[in-house]
Amino acid sequence: MTIRNWVKFAFWAMLIGGGVNAIASIFIRWNFYKPFLMNGEIGEFLAAFVWMVFLGMTMSVIAQAGFFAYLTLHQVGVNLFKSLTLWNWVQVLIIIIVIVDIIVFRFVPGAESTQDWLIYGSLLVMLVGSAVATAMKKVKMTNKPHILIPTMFFMIVVTSLEWIIALMGRTENIDTYVSLLLFPLLAVNAYQILMLPKYNMQSEIDRKKLEERRKARQMTSKKTKEKSEANLVH
Repeated sequence: MTIRNWVKFAFWAMLIGGGVNAIASIFIRWNFYKPFLMNGEIGEFLAAFVWMVFLGMTMSVIAQAGFFAYLTLHQVGVNLFKSLTLWNWVQVLIIIIVIVDIIVFRFVPGAESTQDWLIYGSLLVMLVGSAVATAMKKVKMTNKPHILIPTMFFMIVVTSLEWIIALMGRTENIDTYVSLLLFPLLAVNAYQILMLPKYNMQSEIDRKKLEERRKARQMTSKKTKEKSEANLVH
């Protein structure tokens, strides 16, 4: 990917992360915004909204780091197991382990009521459902059924790791942030896995155009030089 297209790719990822997080925060953290509106503190409300945009952009940076780490891991996995089918089965096993880990070690210790289980259950359904939907869309876009499992692996395993990293160090309003931070990560990761081929293709087109312009300049320079030499002879 060319630097120009990478900048576009990263910019849209940050924009999506910031926008999704800000919109989701209005619903999930309404109690945080409500006092500002009730007291007519529009400036404070906008400042809080901008902060949520910034937080979402920060999540997008984590998601981008995770995405490029995944691309490296995927290639290593294919080379290590010498078979895409075998690597896909390994990824299925890891997906199952990660889901069990989320339920047993992340949700169970924090679930103290039925409401907690409803929240955690909804988040897990959203995580898996988004992964399935994104994977099916990816297969439809590329007409390559074998990428179904790698896409689900990325959307579930890598997103879960990014989710845990994003929550490290938080002790206050942990349930709120557990709910909130999942949305920008899912949105940005879906964008990245679906749109990367488009930017790679555009980069190839840009390289070909650049090469054509370089050859054209060389031909023009050569003709100019030959014309100058001919004029000197005459």
